[in-house]
Amino acid sequence: MDTIILQDIEVQFRIGVPDAERARPQHLLISLELDLDTRAAAATDDLSQTVNYFDLHQRVVGLGDGREWKLIETLAEEVAGIALAHPLVQAVRVEVKKFILPQTRHVAVRIERRR
Repeated sequence: MDTIILQDIEVQFRIGVPDAERARPQHLLISLELDLDTRAAAATDDLSQTVNYFDLHQRVVGLGDGREWKLIETLAEEVAGIALAHPLVQAVRVEVKKFILPQTRHVAVRIERRR
């Protein structure tokens, strides 16, 4: 199995348990690792034989439009669902980093989902 990686997609989403935390968008970093077989794409140099990571990036960035979440776990699950909707993706790992706690670089959740 091969892996396509989108590392640290920068987004500004409304997320947090208290209402006050969700009042303004927060800086988050979202990373995805997609497991799929890329041999057909490599052999044919054909984008239709793999994941169009530009389109996936746009879907992740646009996910926050008019939305909010309480938990980064919920956001990670939705991002995983977007990736697994592509028929070639066999598994996905999603990490969401949030920069909210003082004296802490970040808080993160990492999930893995398979077909």
